[in-house]
Amino acid sequence: MKIDEFQQLIRDKYYATDSARGAPGTYLWFVEEVGELAHAIANRERGKLDRANLEEEFADVMAWLATLANICDVDLTKAIKDKYIKDGGPEGFKT
Repeated sequence: MKIDEFQQLIRDKYYATDSARGAPGTYLWFVEEVGELAHAIANRERGKLDRANLEEEFADVMAWLATLANICDVDLTKAIKDKYIKDGGPEGFKT
């Protein structure tokens, strides 16, 4: 599945509810999911890997990010191409 296909899938399933909640409320849900992903990663680092949960949390973060992009009218594929592919991508890196 391509990013634009995933973003459209999320739009088709959840846009009505998500747009009614708005960006601020949806952002709070997104942050909560990032926290759950952090917990799953921490468990992995402690040797308590729950692979299914880790994968689920990554999927949830992607879904909520796509939701926010939909509400804010951002095409994730375009944004990624513009940032990371166009003109050779960004210079430098964060350490």
